[in-house]
Amino acid sequence: MKLRAFLLAALLLTGCASVPAPPREPLFNDAWFAAPSQRIEAGGIFAASPEMKRYLATDIARDATVKGAQQGLFDALYSRNQLQLEYDSEITRTAAQAFAARAGNCLSLVIMTAAFAKEMDLTVRYQHIYIDETWSRTGDLYLSIGHVNLTLGNRRNGNLPGPYEADLLTIDFIPPSNVRSMRSRVIDETIIVAMYMNNRAVESIAAGQLDDAYWWTREAIAQDAGFASSYNTLGAIYQRHGNPDAAEGVLRYALAWEPENTRVMSNLVTVLDALGRTAEAAELRRRLARLEPDPPFSFFNRGLAAMRAGDYELAKAMFSKEVDRAPYYHEFHFWLAAACVGLGDYDLAREHMAIAMQESPTRGDRDLYAAKLARINAHRSK
Repeated sequence: MKLRAFLLAALLLTGCASVPAPPREPLFNDAWFAAPSQRIEAGGIFAASPEMKRYLATDIARDATVKGAQQGLFDALYSRNQLQLEYDSEITRTAAQAFAARAGNCLSLVIMTAAFAKEMDLTVRYQHIYIDETWSRTGDLYLSIGHVNLTLGNRRNGNLPGPYEADLLTIDFIPPSNVRSMRSRVIDETIIVAMYMNNRAVESIAAGQLDDAYWWTREAIAQDAGFASSYNTLGAIYQRHGNPDAAEGVLRYALAWEPENTRVMSNLVTVLDALGRTAEAAELRRRLARLEPDPPFSFFNRGLAAMRAGDYELAKAMFSKEVDRAPYYHEFHFWLAAACVGLGDYDLAREHMAIAMQESPTRGDRDLYAAKLARINAHRSK
């Protein structure tokens, strides 16, 4: 049976649930996993590299002198004629790595900006932004994506607890007009660190590096035991490592945090099936279906099956449903374009392939979609 893990990855936050009782079985089983292939610690996440400090002393300092510290930092990092940072979700980077690559996902760019702010002695406040749930996938991993941003305050005054609201500047990586209309919640930096660790764990799972994934998740929980998403990730690691009993214990602990968390339930159904407890799995599956009749990627998977059967009309209909509920996810547009090619509708195929390229989260995806778009355009020129 093919495993399918729903991971609360990237930036997804749980609600303010009360802390459940500790699990009966040990949460961690270090002896099952080899030592990590790299050093796993929180200390270097916000560390500024020598290159960052040079950039701060030249470009940022110049802008800060003219525009003020917060606006100078923002313009030096995110103006079109400055660093020209690129969104890239392939890996979650530390501040120094994001600066060196001139690229990063939402969390990496928040971390990098915070690192510069700390060097400038600016106050930093992190916010979780409540956006509609969005998804991505890596192989058979389905990832729920959330969003954070940060607010910069003026330099600390020894007589004041923090900056005045009028002195705050929020930096985000989605259009500001959208951000202002969204609910947000201030979060501690320990949660940002736990998010980073949890992201690295998920990325390690996707790469087949379960030992590293375990140690990343362990450290995420050590950094913030209240970041409940990490427990779901740990359960998925035990599941894939061949330890279903341990996976069940951790996933039930995660459900104690959020009793109606459908992502945790989905993983638990798979674990119960693996343990041969089919009646329990069936009951939980029915409960899951009541809570979520059309789970993430359900229409997408039906579309893929239709493509394999050569039924391009049905495939187009299914992929269109996914685009309707996730209009910015690149893979849905790519497959919708492929279905349109099968139907001979090259104009619509061109439109959706262009969107796939525009919304692609990695350089590799952008290159792939650009090549596919060129082939569609070549067909038009014949």
